[in-house]
Amino acid sequence: MLISMLAVLAISVVAWLGSSAGLGALFGVALPYAAVAVFIVGLARRMMYWGKSPVPFAIPTTGGQQKSLDFFRQAKLDNPDTQCGVILRMLLEVLCFRSLFRNTAADVRVDGPRVIYYSSKWLWLFALLFHYCFLLIFIRHFRFFTDPVPLCITWLETLDGIMQIGAPRLYMTSMVILLALGFLLSRRLFNERLRYLSLPSDYFPLWLILGIALTGIWMRYFGKTDVASVKVFIMGLVSFAPSGTAGIDGVFFAHLTLVSCLIAYFPFSKLTHMLGIFFSPTRNLPNNTRMARHVNPWNPPKKYHTYEEYEDDFRELMHEAGLPLDKQPPEAAAE
Repeated sequence: MLISMLAVLAISVVAWLGSSAGLGALFGVALPYAAVAVFIVGLARRMMYWGKSPVPFAIPTTGGQQKSLDFFRQAKLDNPDTQCGVILRMLLEVLCFRSLFRNTAADVRVDGPRVIYYSSKWLWLFALLFHYCFLLIFIRHFRFFTDPVPLCITWLETLDGIMQIGAPRLYMTSMVILLALGFLLSRRLFNERLRYLSLPSDYFPLWLILGIALTGIWMRYFGKTDVASVKVFIMGLVSFAPSGTAGIDGVFFAHLTLVSCLIAYFPFSKLTHMLGIFFSPTRNLPNNTRMARHVNPWNPPKKYHTYEEYEDDFRELMHEAGLPLDKQPPEAAAE
């Protein structure tokens, strides 16, 4: 945990001090372009690897009754047998985290001792809040990449800041994502079993996103960064005609460097689960093993020796040994 936190802190400080020392082009131009290139190439290679991975068996994850006899009620969403049912299940999984909603926690009670299982919805709730807040913040930032700003983004900003707290107005997603990140981090820190299983690769994305959120909040509410200069600079990046970095606060380059690190780190991390779910045979296959035979398409063709061919080869010997035959040898048939 400390290694990941110190790494994010070091990245922020180096970018801030480097941009203040005249290296704004490095942290504001070269690094974002390199991060996007790594993101595209790394993600394409990983998706190609997933696409070429063999699926020798039908292994869909099920959470209910499979289609069977008519008097057994099938769980069509949790155990679909058609491609349409798989699509509906995937939509619920992607948009509502359905499997995480059914998450249960186990605990050992001293009276016995005995193991008890109980519903645990907090992880589902804060994971849902985090992902949707991250999505809304991502969409809101498109106002820096477009001119004029699309009306839908303006409406989204108005809805997000409808509480109108302070000036500039406080966005609800900015506060909720901090709350969700705090829960996800504290869950790994204070749960002994989860802390034992956690690796630096589990902490680093959380600290990285938290650093991005904190630097963004600082620029908006405390540092008062020149938004007009930032938009001109970003529009230059998008149009492949970068402008000068003079007059832009160093915190902006720390924020941009953290975003670039997240983009470059994405294809090589667990964050790719947002795309990997569509390649997972446990999710994208219908459970129709009672209705259709799943043949591995990667198996090489084989020549099988059937029983009829076996009997043709050894019919006389089998007849002499007194073994039952489907077809008698000519001598026995004549008798």
